[in-house]
Amino acid sequence: MENSSRPTVDPILDPSFGATTTTQPRRRFELRRSRTDRMLGGVCGGLAEALGADPALVRLGLVALTVLGAGSGGLLYIAAWILVPEADA
Repeated sequence: MENSSRPTVDPILDPSFGATTTTQPRRRFELRRSRTDRMLGGVCGGLAEALGADPALVRLGLVALTVLGAGSGGLLYIAAWILVPEADA
């Protein structure tokens, strides 16, 4: 005999299984260069604001990527400085 306390839906295949009705809508990820927390172009400060992280850790990560990645962190920083818009005042 089958146990009646088992769920009738597969929790792996059904994304709504166990979901509550009071879920908050996700805030859209929006990258902007910071006007207040900047050393050069505000890229690391803006990324830290968007991720909710400490700007010093983001800067250390960029330095590590630049050193270990043969300069790729510097290229990404320059590209973001050119392409990412500045935050609103």
